[in-house]
Amino acid sequence: MKRRRLGNSDLFVTELGLGCMSIGTDEKIGREIIETALEEGINYFDTADLYDYGINEKIVGKTLKNVRSDVIIATKVGNCWKPDRSGWTWNPSKAYIKEAVKQSLKRLETDYIDLYQLHGGTIEDPIDETIEAFEELVSEGVIRYYGISSIRPNVIREYVAKSRIISVMMQYSILDRRPEEEVLPLLTQHGVSVVTRGSLAKGLLSDRMLDKLPEKGYLDYRPEELKEILSLLRERIAGERSLTEVALQYNLANTSVASVVVGASSVEQVRNNAAAVKSQALTNEEVTIIKELTKANIYKEHR
Repeated sequence: MKRRRLGNSDLFVTELGLGCMSIGTDEKIGREIIETALEEGINYFDTADLYDYGINEKIVGKTLKNVRSDVIIATKVGNCWKPDRSGWTWNPSKAYIKEAVKQSLKRLETDYIDLYQLHGGTIEDPIDETIEAFEELVSEGVIRYYGISSIRPNVIREYVAKSRIISVMMQYSILDRRPEEEVLPLLTQHGVSVVTRGSLAKGLLSDRMLDKLPEKGYLDYRPEELKEILSLLRERIAGERSLTEVALQYNLANTSVASVVVGASSVEQVRNNAAAVKSQALTNEEVTIIKELTKANIYKEHR
């Protein structure tokens, strides 16, 4: 599987990353999914301390322990479960980050994290303090690089201006093209890579697309619009290819994107996603047609 450089770092991630949130809490099933990803050539594994109360990190760490030097592990910080697990609170403080990383290292059974990401963020956060925490962790050798996971343009601009982030994880797909207007050009200009999530738009961009149409539509799209656009994508672009293939290749057609992180709850899904990424890239003409068929979308808040 092809690899792309993550920002200006020395990390080269596979074009498909495994989003580990979907592997569940059954260690045997989780291990099978992760091991299948390794067989397919995937080297990039994304988790978070929030997922399944830390169980996710434990499964990821235990499974990857014997191949640690060959893989890139990304995890996230900032959300703290309430004692009764009824929800979580947001804490981007330096003290919390530097304590939380110790727990992630323990669960992941490793002495370093390749990419440590802030799991969200608002413009009201103590951003300078948060950056200081990440910078200290880099200098201490606890993490190699850091990034953020955010869809807020105002937050992204702050981190691009003030920090040494190498990546931004964000929602991006054929049906959610909001980053194209402002964020992707900004990140490209500053040498920051994008790691995408939501590339299949909650399953809409899959072969069972017409069975998944939500009653309230999706973003700017009404249900009837979705049905028409998905049919046109199938007719004019996909042909004999799967819509999943088209969706993932659309994201990868943007040079800002280093990797598409896609979740999987079964071995079959991993193999299908890997086949989609290993397939032929979209032509410039196909990308243009997709953009003509879909909406550019805009961020309506959190700017």
